[in-house]
Amino acid sequence: MTKQFNDTILRAYRGEKTTHTPAWFMRQAGRSQKEYREIKKKYSLFEITHQPELCAYVTRLPVEQYGVDAAILYKDIMTPLPAIGIDVEIKPGVGPVIDNPIKSIQDVENLGELNPEEDIDYVLDTIKLLTEEQLNVPLIGFSGAPFTLASYMIEGGPSKNYAKTKAFMYSEPKAWEALMKKLAEMIIVYVRAQINAGVSAVQIFDSWIGAVNAEDYRTYIKPTMEHIFTELRKEFVPLIMFGFNAKHLLLEFNDFPVDVIGLDWRTSISEARKMGITKVLQGNLDPAILLADWDTIEKRTKAILDEGMQDGRHVFNLGHGVTPDITQDTLKKLAQFVRTYSKRS
Repeated sequence: MTKQFNDTILRAYRGEKTTHTPAWFMRQAGRSQKEYREIKKKYSLFEITHQPELCAYVTRLPVEQYGVDAAILYKDIMTPLPAIGIDVEIKPGVGPVIDNPIKSIQDVENLGELNPEEDIDYVLDTIKLLTEEQLNVPLIGFSGAPFTLASYMIEGGPSKNYAKTKAFMYSEPKAWEALMKKLAEMIIVYVRAQINAGVSAVQIFDSWIGAVNAEDYRTYIKPTMEHIFTELRKEFVPLIMFGFNAKHLLLEFNDFPVDVIGLDWRTSISEARKMGITKVLQGNLDPAILLADWDTIEKRTKAILDEGMQDGRHVFNLGHGVTPDITQDTLKKLAQFVRTYSKRS
């Protein structure tokens, strides 16, 4: 690492003043990159993540190509689940499929524990390779949140309405509580291992939490999230909470001991502030806008940056992940525009 280390995003996450609004893009590593598509012709996601050199290359590529202010570790939210006894297969065009879904409290009690050094040593080796030898920007680690992980474990794969998950939550409260506890401990161990290996910040993704109303969230999920973040707070790295389609839960997220709340495109920065959100905000350009003409992209990006620069407590990102049809040239131009337009005089 010969270049000077760029810690802009860490200062922004801590609420400090920065020279520009830092930026990275969810799913910046992966399907939108031609280099990645070539790799995928030879290797599956499982095979890529199990080869530290290859996984590190995929992780750092967007930093080199786009000039973003952070890398995010390339892996799947399902990565730790096989170690606790969940058989996960990533099926092309479908997503994670689980052959042994959770149906009872006995299934929950049968789950094992994660031993990171043995079970996911390849993830830790990838982190060390990136942070000790390759990156000059912070590496963000991540985990899925308990509800999103539980939804895959109960549904057996992707779902449109999470009916089985919610039915389990309502009808088997003791089993649900046991599952939340089990997943919380796994997440804490998993994230701590990532931090000890070298990640500088951590994002918790709750992709499907929008399916739950606020009252149920407070009853069935929020105490578990409080526990996770209270434990991770002891590691002294910035913590980011991102829930998709979760405007109705933002004030619940604001209660957590986190540094940053990620917004999807449904809630503007100004709206979030008017609601009473006090944390640093991250987001929130709709990825679909990146398929429009550049004038539209620039106009929408300016509006987000202008709102964020009103108090300066903002990190630019998309409101969800990069889609495969967004071009690398567009992402590069966007990253450069964010840096130039938001430069503080």
